[in-house]
Parts: sequence; structure tokens; C-alpha cells
Amino acid sequence: MNSKSPVDTESTEHPRPLHGERRSGFGRVLRVLSAAFALYVFVVLGLAFYWNRPPATLDLSGVADESAIQSGDRVPGSALVATAIGIGETLLDKPGGFLYNDIAPPGVFLDNMPSWECGNMMALRDFVRSLRNDFSRSQSQSYENEDLKQADLHFAIDPNSWILPTAEDEYRKGIASLKNYLDTLNRQSGGAGHFFARADNLASYLNVIEKRLGHQGSRLRASVADPALALALAPNPGDAERTPTESLDATLDETRTPWNEIDDVFYCSRGYSWALLHIMEAIEVDFRDVLEAKGALTLVQRMTRDLRGAIRPMASPIILSGDGYGILANHSLTIASYISRVNATILDLRNLLKDG
Repeated sequence: MNSKSPVDTESTEHPRPLHGERRSGFGRVLRVLSAAFALYVFVVLGLAFYWNRPPATLDLSGVADESAIQSGDRVPGSALVATAIGIGETLLDKPGGFLYNDIAPPGVFLDNMPSWECGNMMALRDFVRSLRNDFSRSQSQSYENEDLKQADLHFAIDPNSWILPTAEDEYRKGIASLKNYLDTLNRQSGGAGHFFARADNLASYLNVIEKRLGHQGSRLRASVADPALALALAPNPGDAERTPTESLDATLDETRTPWNEIDDVFYCSRGYSWALLHIMEAIEVDFRDVLEAKGALTLVQRMTRDLRGAIRPMASPIILSGDGYGILANHSLTIASYISRVNATILDLRNLLKDG
């Protein structure tokens, strides 16, 4: 009688896994993980490309309604405050939201859009502070508006703050305060919500813009690799003729923007120009009477035209820094020329506002 040995019985009931089967199972797991990782990378890159696109200009047709202006129904200041609210909401609600304080992919890997947001927030903060200190006050000894005070404080938070509190939450509170002020302004209840569209108030705000644009222009000049071009863009080119060449070259080398930060400076200037464009369009609405009386309306229109040139869509996917009349363009030089024209127009506008 044949019988199976204990060894044969054990090997039949509990077969040992083959080495090839183990390797095949590991390969399937590896393929699944690779596919999941590739999908993750594809999604992250797609979101990064989508989030890195600057938003389109705002439609301010409702704010700048010509019929309301001509009929006198437009409350002075309402166009500017509504524009500031629109800028703030765009900053928070554009694709990807506010990216400056992101700590996770893909936002943490992006730098162009956060730089654009930095310039945008710079312009918004400047306007809100001028609204609090100048436009909403009849004189230096008058009370400041509480809603504008709160808006200024909320917008002053560090944009890097991502928790307790988050910058986004503070900015939304600032927008809510601006909306409260706009409601008060439209109701004309008492004197707390008044907006004073005077030439001196506008001149004070233009002084702030002039300094900001000067700062942006200096940073863009430092991005130009050609020393001759950098000196030609200087605010006082005559100083270069009185300074030794060796000293000028050393100064340019010390202040020159590192190659990996040129795009950040460029997009910061683009973000500031984007916000300033909308603010100047609203100024044309709220200060129309003042500008027409001073013969300065064409100057504001010239500024908006140059600001639109500064934020024109780009054909190149990267920021180029060509030299002089070389083959490659120099994007920093291009936007610097527009900003220089805007700054020169602001100087002429301030002089007109001071006259008379």
C-alpha cells in the first residue's frame, strides 16, 4: 500500500510561494505606485501652470457708469472704494487663491504669482492707508473713520502668516471693513463716511505712488545686465558723468539683482501696475471735476494707457534679459520704460494739482 510521506503531505497542503510570484507581486505594487506618482506630478504641474497665470483686468463698467456720473447720482469715492474691494477679492479668489503663504505643493514651489501678489498687495495697502489718512478726512484734526482704520490694520498683516491668524482671513476682514465704509458712504449718514475729492488729497496720494514707482524702477534697473542701459535708466543720469567709471561699475555690481530673482522683481512690478491701473481708472471717475478744472484729465488717461502697456500679455514663457540691441528681448527693460513714463506723468500731474 502506497502512502505519502509526511514531507510530501506537508508540501502538498502548504505549497511554498515561488520566487517569481513574489517578484511579480512586487512589480505590480511598484507599477501602481509609479502610476500614482506620475498622476500626482501631472496634476501638480497642471495646477502650477493654471495658478501662475495673472488674472484678467477687472470689469469696472458698473463702477464707472458714465450716465450715473453725468446725472450726479455717483457718490464721490464710491468708484475708488469699490475698486479697492475688487482688487482685494481678486487677490483672494483668483485661481489657486492667495499663494504667498502656501506651505504645500504646488503653491510652495511657485514664485512668479506670489511676487505678483506682493506687488498687488503693496498698491492696495498704499491706497487704503491714503483713504484712511487723507481722502476720508476733511482736515488734519478731524476724526478718522473707524471702518477704514480697521481695514488698514487688517491689510497690514504679514502675508507669510498661514495660521493663527491666516493672512487670507485678515484680508477678508479688511475687505468687509471697506464694504461697511462703502455702505456708509452711499447712505451719506452723518459725516463719518464722507469722501473728500480735493486736489490736495489726490496730490498726497500721488506722492506715495511716485515713491513706490521709483522703488520699482530701481529694482528693475538693477535687473539689467548692461551697465550702460542701467545708467541710462537712472533717475539722475547726469550723476553718472561726474562719477568715476570704476566706482559706477562697482556700485552696479553690488546692487545688481541676482539672476534667479529677476523674474520675481518683474512680476512684482506687474502686480503693482495691475492694481494701480484700476485705481487710476477709478480716480478718473471720482476726481473728474477736479481733473477737468485743472486740465489734467489727459494726464490720467496717459497713465492708464502706459499701465496697460506694462501688463500686456507676454509671448515668452520665461523672463528674458537680453543686452542692448541683441537677439533676445529684455523684459525688465521694457516694463521699466513704461513705469518711468508713468512716474514722469505723475510728476506733471502733481504740479498741475498744486497750481491755483
